[in-house]
Formats: sequence, C-alpha cells, structure tokens
Amino acid sequence: MLLKKLSILNYKNIEQADIVLSPKLNCFFGKNGMGKTNLLDAIYYLSFCKSHVNTPDSQLVRHGEEMCVLQGVYDYEGREEDIFCAIRPHHRKQFKRNKKEYDKLSEHIGLLPLVMVSPADSELIRGGSDERRRFIDLIISQHDKNYLHALIQYNKALQQRNVLLKNQVTDESLYEVLEMQMGMYGRLVYEKRKDIVEQLVPVFNEYYQQICQSSEQVGLHYISHLDSEEPEQLLRINRERERVLGYTSTGIHKDELEMKLNDSLIRRVGSQGQNKTYLIALKLAQFSFLMKKGTTTPILLLDDIFDKLDSQRVEQIIKLVVGPDFGQIFVTDTNRKYLDEILEAIQNDHALFEVECGVVQRMGEEE
Repeated sequence: MLLKKLSILNYKNIEQADIVLSPKLNCFFGKNGMGKTNLLDAIYYLSFCKSHVNTPDSQLVRHGEEMCVLQGVYDYEGREEDIFCAIRPHHRKQFKRNKKEYDKLSEHIGLLPLVMVSPADSELIRGGSDERRRFIDLIISQHDKNYLHALIQYNKALQQRNVLLKNQVTDESLYEVLEMQMGMYGRLVYEKRKDIVEQLVPVFNEYYQQICQSSEQVGLHYISHLDSEEPEQLLRINRERERVLGYTSTGIHKDELEMKLNDSLIRRVGSQGQNKTYLIALKLAQFSFLMKKGTTTPILLLDDIFDKLDSQRVEQIIKLVVGPDFGQIFVTDTNRKYLDEILEAIQNDHALFEVECGVVQRMGEEE
C-alpha cells in the first residue's frame, strides 16, 4: 500500500499542503515546532480516525478556522482508494472512503495499516497501564475485526455496569446480563492479547539486538486477572465490594503489559538510549506482525527517531528501514545529516521536503 498524494487544509499549524509523495522514502526536515510531526499525524489520522497523541478533534482545527480537511489518495494493491476526512468543532466528523461516508468509524480501522514511531511513545514505558493496553489493542484491531468488535462491546457493558455500581443498584439480574457479556467478550480479548505478546517477543528481541549490537534481552510480560479466574466468575465474586467502590476494579480493562530489559522493568533501569532503542524495536516488531497478518504492506512513520541515539544505533536503524522488508516510509528530523545518509543508503525513489511554519516545500534534485 502506498500513499500517493496527501492534501491538508487547516490541520493544526498547517494552513494548506498538497503533496505528491515518493512510493519509497519521504523525508521532512525543519526546526522543532514547524509542523513536521503534524504532517505525520495527519497521515496517522487518515488510518485511525484520531490523532496519534489523542488530541481532541476540536483542537486539531487551525486557530481561527471553522474546519479542517484531510484527504489521502492511496494505491492499494493496484486499486485506488480515496480517503476524505472533515472535522468541525462540536460536529460529528465526516469520514469517507471513495466518496461514501462510513456509518461507523470502526469500519475503517484496519483498511490502511500503519505503524508510527515518535517521541510520544515514551509514555508506553513511563505512563500508566492504559497506554500499554492501547498499544496492544491498536495492533490487533488493525487486522482482526472480531477483536475490535469484542473490545467495543466489552467497554459498552463495562460502562453500563459502572453506572449500576455508582448508583448503588441492587437488582442482581441487571448485573448478571452485563457480566455475561463482559465475560464472553473479555475472554476473547484476553486470549488474543496473550497470543500477540507471545508472537512479538522473539521478533522484538531480534530487532533490539540488531540495533544496539549487544546481547541484552528485552521482554514483554502480559498480566491479567483472567490468568487465574474466569471473567464472569471474577465479576460476580467482586460485585459487592465494587458496589462500595462505585466502579469495576477487575477485568481485562485492568490488564498490564510489563516492559522488561534483562528481567528488570525498563522504566527502572533503562537509560535514554536504551528506552528509545526498546521502543523503536518494539514498533518494528509491530510492523513485522502486521506485515505477516495483513494483506498489504503497512506504512511506516518515523518521527524524530534519531534524537538521543548514538551514531552506531542510528546506522543500524538506517540499514533496517531501507531494507526490502519495509515499504513506504516517512521520516522527520531537525536537520539533513541523517536524512542525507538515508537517501544515500537507499539509492532509489525518494522525496525530500522542507517544513517551515506549517509550509511544506519539496526540495529539488540539486538539493
């Protein structure tokens, strides 16, 4: 899958941009705050119907404007896909595929597989467990509609159960119906999460060791209440206690993904370079997983990934991403040093853009 053309109107600080893209490598350089990340975020939005950093839609529209518009024209295994999105504060967003509006945004998830590596990923290590659950859910939802449906239905039942608990409702039959739904959908989510973690770890280790050229071992440990109890039974046992609390404290919405380096939590022992290498390797493992499970090659977005890495690790990353395992790639950096190294290594189709104050300009061959 390739993004051939990207059109942006009033998205964050980008007033207008119409960009024809390279099928292999697209490099964007410019100072911090100029709009490089916003460009990648626009591409991310077209895949997931939301911003990479979970910015509310009302804050995506350029200051002083009434709406923003994103449009991407894709080459999807030989056929053209036109994806259009319009966002207006306090209105339902419009999302169209080939001029036909979606009934539900969840129908779009998975059509345009994508992996983004960015400085915001540091929250996966230092943030709460909800960040890590979102990471797993995003990977699986891109290739498994049944999983996405189960996750949505579980969360709906969870919200309804929490309302009952908060309002001190005592009708046991109401709880039983919701707990049956949460049990059925929760079991499916649990099993698929557990399975993907097992699949990711070997590839994750391989990428990490290739980038840092060491024998350090990285790992992921999935922890759930469902490891020892059936979900429906767990909810029933804890019902009275949770009625006092006013919310559901047990279930897959409390699962944890421990991120480890040599059997220790990386958030406790990892240096800046180790943390960044860990996250990049994890995202490349995610890419490999989607490549294997899907029907098309995902797009790879690399936002400011060279910061805080030594030259050896940068060199290894460049070797990886310009290899045959990856398709269309988007890279940002604050200067051209590493971008020029990538361009020299790739020796094939590429495009180089300068971004300044939200204005995107393609650089000529002589640059």
